[in-house]
Amino acid sequence: MPTQGNKKSTSSVDALDLLKADHDKVKDLFREFEQLKGDDDEDERKSELVDEICYELTVHTMIEEEIFYPALRASIDDTDMMDEADVEHAGARELISQLEVMYPGDDHFDATVTVLGEEVIHHIEKEERDMFAAARRSGMDLDELGEQLSARKEELDEDLSAPPPTIEALAPRNGARRPPRAPN
Repeated sequence: MPTQGNKKSTSSVDALDLLKADHDKVKDLFREFEQLKGDDDEDERKSELVDEICYELTVHTMIEEEIFYPALRASIDDTDMMDEADVEHAGARELISQLEVMYPGDDHFDATVTVLGEEVIHHIEKEERDMFAAARRSGMDLDELGEQLSARKEELDEDLSAPPPTIEALAPRNGARRPPRAPN
């Protein structure tokens, strides 16, 4: 079966299924982190998990803010729900920015991850319950929206995982997405 360009076959995934799959992945990452809390022997894995959590949340919030939220806002009449989601995303971005410069073992590292997880889980529950129901009721073309979300997600994955031009001394090591965190 021929495909157009470099596009992957995304037409079978509607927007809400794609977003829910992202939600499930992030919740699994937070659960794994929670199991490692308090175990100083797992600092390397904790660091990897936090990097993955931050990356996944960054890509996910970008596709929601660029594509899903504007489409939903245009299709429903619930400014309060949409504004709250925007503010919740801003709170998550703030915690992510803090975590990007922290190490396991730093003061409040585990607590910051835990609070981020709690806030994200709360946001996911509201989104899946209220927003997804509103989207289904609105009559939006969720398959078309799913294609747009998937295509943008693929672009972001390529953009964010491509090594940036760097000075050799600042180049990421061991295939990391970004340079390792500096020691305390």
